[in-house]
Amino acid sequence: MKKALYPFLLVVAIAALAAALKTAIAIVVPYAAVATLLVGLSWRVVRWSLSSVPFRIPTTCGQQKSLPWIKASWLESPYNTAGVVARMALEILLFRSLFRNTRTRLESGPRLLYGEAKWLWLAALSFHWSLLVILIRHLRLLVEPVPKLALFLESIDGFFRIGAPVLYATDVVVVVALLYLLQRRLRDPQVRYVSLFTDYFALFLLLGIAASGVWMRYFGRADVVAVKQFAIGLAIFAPVAPAGLGAMFFAHLALVSTLAAYLPFSKLVHMGGVFLSPTRNLANNNRMKRHVNPWNYPVKVHTYEEWEEEFKDKIEAAGLPVERP
Repeated sequence: MKKALYPFLLVVAIAALAAALKTAIAIVVPYAAVATLLVGLSWRVVRWSLSSVPFRIPTTCGQQKSLPWIKASWLESPYNTAGVVARMALEILLFRSLFRNTRTRLESGPRLLYGEAKWLWLAALSFHWSLLVILIRHLRLLVEPVPKLALFLESIDGFFRIGAPVLYATDVVVVVALLYLLQRRLRDPQVRYVSLFTDYFALFLLLGIAASGVWMRYFGRADVVAVKQFAIGLAIFAPVAPAGLGAMFFAHLALVSTLAAYLPFSKLVHMGGVFLSPTRNLANNNRMKRHVNPWNYPVKVHTYEEWEEEFKDKIEAAGLPVERP
């Protein structure tokens, strides 16, 4: 539990400090966070793009294309660009590999049992899609006029028309999904054993952002006009210290800024890394095409024939056979 306590206290400290330093948080921190995000992501992408990939190493779980009379699995072991794009799309949009994930349990006997792990897939998928919808909805605070996509998603998100202001389904889903992921990390001994400070910090940071946002919308009732005026001021590089906004807004802003600055240097950067992963973005056509390592350089070798010629007298003196007497 100590590994989870310190990240929680750190998130609480960031929120409390933001509530105390309102003006500095509102003006300086957002720009510094966005700059760190852009520079950090660019640095990571450049590093990944310069990494050597001398071999075709796609992860596959199906029959590779070889002879015409052997049925190949075009999706599990894609051998062309269309198959790679289809598999990548299913992975990015539906988390296909996580859907097929299984959990193991060792019981007396001993017996190793395998079971379904669909709740993890559902929680992860719900969280990511809900977060995407929430981010698009927030465009109404940054852009004028509001994009039609943001208005459309807002109408779909508040379809149930519960309460005033209207309850958004994604607000509930994102909190529930994060709580499930947190309790799984705390409850499961195997997951808890491999969890690090950074794992808990990311979860508590996202939970803090979601909880503070929910509080401002449904309980604290933040002044949306003032928030939009402040957000547009930041977007056009004419920041104005917001007036009439409570401490929860500054805590929310500080947590969002912390997430933006932390993202390029954390595991959360997988959102960009998945597109550059050679285990996913390469076609498995090793039997169809010869791939030569482009990083090979000329190496002086000593062949067996040269070695035998060099030590021929000693080999014959020892009574050992030689290929060329």
